[in-house]
Amino acid sequence: MSRRTSMGGVVGGLLLVLGAGAWWGATAEDQTTDPALERTRRQVRMLDDLYKTAVVLITDKYVHTESDFSAGSAANALFAAMRKKGWHDVRLLDASGQPFLEKNLPRDEFEKAATKALVGGETYYEQVVKGDNGTRELRAATPVPVVSEKCTICHDNYKDVPAGQAIGLLSYRLKVE
Repeated sequence: MSRRTSMGGVVGGLLLVLGAGAWWGATAEDQTTDPALERTRRQVRMLDDLYKTAVVLITDKYVHTESDFSAGSAANALFAAMRKKGWHDVRLLDASGQPFLEKNLPRDEFEKAATKALVGGETYYEQVVKGDNGTRELRAATPVPVVSEKCTICHDNYKDVPAGQAIGLLSYRLKVE
């Protein structure tokens, strides 16, 4: 199996894997009866595209050896900044069973169910929940596949992963406003 390694190929492959709408799970009824929820889903789509594109760009341009600052570390720093500023919460989770860091394991029932669904081939997983302060929140998860051979610089266990298979996921938590 070959993986795309040129910048255009990597980003193109990422966008092809991510798809643009078929995996979001919103029915026409959801969109017409709950515009706030649909706006929040749209925000998740935008954030997902932004974060995954950033990880691919960082990996392509700045990761050359195992000692380089990894795109995953950069993403986690970005996620922490967004959380600290109160925008939203997002976590990079392992779905391979061999986490780089233990903190990347699924923590709660949502993350465990999302991991199972995405590893099983689903392309999106969500739940609407009541947040800590009583507000409605959207919990959503999207798959992270291997899209570049550079991923295997730090994760040699990804070398034989089939194209498109989720090795991780992004787990989002946003207020429905």
